[in-house]
Amino acid sequence: MGSIWELDYYSRPILDENNKKIWEVLICETPLDIRTKTDSLFRYAKYCPSTTVNSVWLQTALQEAIDKAGEAPGKIRFFRRQMNNMITKACEDIGIPAKPSRQTLALNQWLQQRMELVYPQEPGFQGGTNPSVLLEAPLPQRLPDALEGEQLGFVTLSASDFADMPEWDIDFGGAFPLELAQISPETKIPGVLVYSNRALPIAGWMSGLELAWLKFDNTKQGRLILETGATESWILANIKNPQMLTEAQDFEQAKQKANGVHFIGVQSDPSSESFAGFWLLQQI
Repeated sequence: MGSIWELDYYSRPILDENNKKIWEVLICETPLDIRTKTDSLFRYAKYCPSTTVNSVWLQTALQEAIDKAGEAPGKIRFFRRQMNNMITKACEDIGIPAKPSRQTLALNQWLQQRMELVYPQEPGFQGGTNPSVLLEAPLPQRLPDALEGEQLGFVTLSASDFADMPEWDIDFGGAFPLELAQISPETKIPGVLVYSNRALPIAGWMSGLELAWLKFDNTKQGRLILETGATESWILANIKNPQMLTEAQDFEQAKQKANGVHFIGVQSDPSSESFAGFWLLQQI
């Protein structure tokens, strides 16, 4: 599939000589290996006058980025739903599929850095809030019957345990460098393991989604929610057992202490040494 890029195309807190906001396209490569050094990833930035904000300009900028990188990505992720039509058209016209996604950790960190260090140095800078990747909570959907696991378990690993994740036996999965999350090797990272005799189909279905994060919602009878894409979410489990409810609450507390980092794994049974699916995630 090749590389994956993350893209943002939006106005910045900078005014031009006509008091119109300057726009900017940011493109960065998604780190696909937990050992990737983020400073080695491809990046591209270009300001856009407010008078030329359209898919044609964006398509031209995309081609410039491809020429600079030396090859086109296999997919582009973007988080701004309000820019869906323009970004999707520019990407499709150049032959690259574009997916709305909250899995844009590298882009979010870069955008925060530019808000703090780059834009304030520009003439016409107007102080404002940091553009956020957060969206309103979507209405969770019920999982298809064939994709429900038979058993669920809450587990914890140390951040250092993920150092050899590339050597784990995983059929479908994904990870990111923990330096993006700015946590120490000793940090305890909570996770959820789903066990099923249909582990591979479940993991395959998950791999087709843009996994965002897991969260425990204790406001409606204890639901474990899997959020995906830009707005979708799924009820992974309804938790009623008192002990499991406590473990789910502990999971949520540990996730907050780990700066939102957590994981989800799919296995055939608790004794398995391989994973049909395993994803390292971060709630932002």
